[in-house]
Amino acid sequence: MSARPLAGLKVLEFTHTVMGPTAGLLFAELGADVIKVEPAPTGDHTRRLGGFGAGFFAAFNRNKRSLAIDLKHPDGQAAMYRLVEKTDVVLENYGPGTMERLKCGYEHFAPRNDRLIYLALKGYLAGPYEHRPALDEVVQFQTGLAWMTGPPGRPLRAGASVIDIMGAVFGVVAAQAALRERDLTGKGQRVSSALFESAAFLMSTHMAGMAATGLEARPMPARRGAWAIYEVFDTANEGQLFIGVTSDQQWTRFVEEFGLQELAADPRLATNLTRLAERSWLIPALREVLIKYPQPEIEARCERANVSWAPVGQPKDMFVDPHLLATGGLLDVYVSRFGGGDGKVVGLPALPIEFGDHQRPGITRQPPKVGEHNAEVLAEAGFTQPEINSLAESGIIVAP
Repeated sequence: MSARPLAGLKVLEFTHTVMGPTAGLLFAELGADVIKVEPAPTGDHTRRLGGFGAGFFAAFNRNKRSLAIDLKHPDGQAAMYRLVEKTDVVLENYGPGTMERLKCGYEHFAPRNDRLIYLALKGYLAGPYEHRPALDEVVQFQTGLAWMTGPPGRPLRAGASVIDIMGAVFGVVAAQAALRERDLTGKGQRVSSALFESAAFLMSTHMAGMAATGLEARPMPARRGAWAIYEVFDTANEGQLFIGVTSDQQWTRFVEEFGLQELAADPRLATNLTRLAERSWLIPALREVLIKYPQPEIEARCERANVSWAPVGQPKDMFVDPHLLATGGLLDVYVSRFGGGDGKVVGLPALPIEFGDHQRPGITRQPPKVGEHNAEVLAEAGFTQPEINSLAESGIIVAP
């Protein structure tokens, strides 16, 4: 078994920010040759983001090659037409109509390669909203995800670009399905996924729950819980732990481990369903017990009781997480503010999948410099050296 099952596929990626680059990363990390097509001369604007977005480029663009080219120029478009003849997948996540204005839409590429799979990653699928621009945060608010995440009256976006990433995963699933169909028919097609519909999909359980119970959904901090013990607890050394006791067998082990004989014998707490009705006093009682213990001891007792628990962590904790370090779950990625030589190598999470005997996709290329692979990509597509020199001299591609 191989951790690079998509080796042999060629992908042209026209993307920026998170959703499109994530889709390209999935293909690249699974073995496809992904060529990131960036606007010449400055490249993907994601390289120059600050604040929350400063790490986007390094996080989502490893294992790719960079071709920096001016797609607004006819010669740049003509170069794309030559490249697409030998391409399996094109993926893009530009705003509605952008690729069409650049003459790089599906209708421009498909006549040159009828086996092409064209993955369009958008804000909305076809319908009344399809021409709107969208962002991860926009659709979190639009679909109710932000309303469900924050406390009542204070809608709050999730703490990561969850919809961008999920939309990318759905898009790659669609592209792989289209590749499978191409194996049968010999024909390519356009496929798409979108932010809004991905966020709406996450609302499925809340919508179904409303239908099943006849009750309105509540924001998660004020939700009607399914389990009596499903809380964050403070510890003696100012740490915090989440503890979830999700079965009656776990409850028995939990109270025994902490020596809570009085709670164990209380008939009101015999089952999860009856414990739910007693949360108003049960949770404060457990808080009084647990805050007497230092966090390491609570962790050890929860581990022995075999209940679900986790420390309340921060992103920085993942750099030194023992499980990730022991299993190849962190890859050495070069991170730089603007893609220059002033960066450093840090461990970033690998794809959360494994093949066969625990093989994980790895890293073969660091995030590329702007246009780093112009010459080799064009030469592979049949361009002669004089043609490549001419494109560089005219500014159509970034000069080496």
